[in-house]
Amino acid sequence: MMKNINTTSEGYFILLGFSKWPLLEIVLFVVILIFYLMTLLGNLFIIMLSYLDSCLHTPMYFFLSNLSFLDLCYTTSSIPQLLVNLWGPKKTISYAGCMVQLYFVLALGTTECVLLMVMSYDRYAAVCRPLHYTVLMHPRLCQSLALASWVSGFTNSALHSLFTFWVPLCGHYQVDHFFCEVPALLKLSCSDTHANELTLMFTSPIFALIPLFLILTSYGAIARAALKMQSTTRLQKVFGTCGSHLMVVSLFFIPALFIYLQPPTENSQEQGKFIALFYTVVKPSLNPLIYTLRNKDVRGADRRLMGRA
Repeated sequence: MMKNINTTSEGYFILLGFSKWPLLEIVLFVVILIFYLMTLLGNLFIIMLSYLDSCLHTPMYFFLSNLSFLDLCYTTSSIPQLLVNLWGPKKTISYAGCMVQLYFVLALGTTECVLLMVMSYDRYAAVCRPLHYTVLMHPRLCQSLALASWVSGFTNSALHSLFTFWVPLCGHYQVDHFFCEVPALLKLSCSDTHANELTLMFTSPIFALIPLFLILTSYGAIARAALKMQSTTRLQKVFGTCGSHLMVVSLFFIPALFIYLQPPTENSQEQGKFIALFYTVVKPSLNPLIYTLRNKDVRGADRRLMGRA
């Protein structure tokens, strides 16, 4: 099937994706569509609930609304194109569409790294500095931290995207992935990509490993504070709110680290696609479930909203 596509058509890329398994593509289409609809409904519900219920007008739910909006954008930047390619015989994406997708996928992924770090600081301030929490996390600071997360993500993506745009391609335009990403596009280059790889090596620790280190440091301090608590009720509340965030952090960082730390082989490339499928399709749909099922505040707000309705 893939041979029938003109792979040298100017202005187009071919996203090979899961074309090696045509029968699997049908199953994936149905499963991904279900998860995508769950992501849209779940994250819209979190945003709406945080806006309508005054009890949720706190820093924690302000950042959670940002995370939900980010997940909506992140899935929408790649999943509709993936569904089109899974459904039809053509696996093409325009050059402009590929570059736009590359920019937003990278920008939103980087933003999520920084935003999760900011959310861990919010939990640290709530648990370890409860008497100073309203001073430490006043609304203007929360807005500044959220804005810094978005600006840093989009700035980092602009740097990588510009470097990738300047790389001359060899002409076959077959991207061995289901969406456009920097490493997959660099493999199509006819020239030396050493500068691009160095840029990736320099910025990846800044926007991935440093946030992860600070998140773990925050939760180390939270764990020490929790061990000293005498109140069972407060301890349960800490585990309820911090446990949800820690689970979201694990779902984000563990698959990403597994992809980028495993040695590059043919099998690792195929495994990487399925792991990328998890954190682009499955994880954004689980975030609302984690925060609603494990959080009494959200469940209470849901009941109040249903009661008013």
